[in-house]
Amino acid sequence: MIHFKTIRERRSIRKFNGTPVKKDLVVSLLHKAASLYVAEEKPKWRCIYYSTYESRQKLAESMTVKLKEGKLGKLGLNKMVDFLTKKVADTPAHLIFIAESAITQRQSDENYAAVCSIMQNFQLLGWEHGLGMLWYTEQIIQSKSFFKEIGLREGERFAGILNIGYFEKTPRTRKRRTPAEQKWTVIGGDDHHRVTSQSVLELLNDAVWAPNDGLREPWRFIYVTGNEASSILRTSSRDTTFLFVVAKEEADLHKQEEDYAAICCLVQNFLLLANSKPWHARRMIPEWIYDQEQSKRFGVRPEERIVAVLELGGDDQHSNSVSTPSMVNITHL
Repeated sequence: MIHFKTIRERRSIRKFNGTPVKKDLVVSLLHKAASLYVAEEKPKWRCIYYSTYESRQKLAESMTVKLKEGKLGKLGLNKMVDFLTKKVADTPAHLIFIAESAITQRQSDENYAAVCSIMQNFQLLGWEHGLGMLWYTEQIIQSKSFFKEIGLREGERFAGILNIGYFEKTPRTRKRRTPAEQKWTVIGGDDHHRVTSQSVLELLNDAVWAPNDGLREPWRFIYVTGNEASSILRTSSRDTTFLFVVAKEEADLHKQEEDYAAICCLVQNFLLLANSKPWHARRMIPEWIYDQEQSKRFGVRPEERIVAVLELGGDDQHSNSVSTPSMVNITHL
């Protein structure tokens, strides 16, 4: 079980000491990370493992194409290309994660949520084994050459690269997270439920330590109980409550993807922590969240979207035990 201290203390690592990372450890942690993500439908995702120096050099070449084609000054450009090339080639290992294509937006989001959640699981498990990682998605690397190198197909979504290695020093915390109470709305009563708002907030204040570029906090939470929940969510259990995790949508599409990924990590953190509780928590991505009128009934604004609905408490027969663990599809280079 991943401890709350791991979630709070894990940091992004940008400088590695060069110690080789054993492939067997990476594969083992990846399988365990996948097993910790459960969903009602089997998500489709894959990853590519770059471990040899030659494969990392090839990856570096594809990542610098867009830089070379840019309009920066020649001197500054050459230094940047050389720096990125060396950094990629010298990093002991890279895992690239891709959400496979889907027919519907809901299926596409489920695949993307799965791969982002598994990346978070992998980072946490790696931290417990002394491995540091950096989740990298910068637009400057995303070119036709890069996508060709990783074999990105039509309809697939690039989720990011995890740079992996051992390190000497843990970076300081850059910023405190905003308490969940400040991003919290309650709809319905809360006094007589198995899962109280206070118990949910306690988990959220650990779960909000999710990775995100620049430490943006694009999320807020809507806690729904009683008749307000049953009208759309169709539950007859008085013990069941729901947590909606809502994203503020940026105009920049790249930031949208980054923020969505961060919220998926937050949700996964919450589910990992909920495993220690006497009540279950189940992730859902229901069809109705794509209907703006339906979402508006719960106070979701036009510039927002619901990323996940978490069912909390209720009937133990209807828990995560009915879900399917994710399978691993890894290509070694």
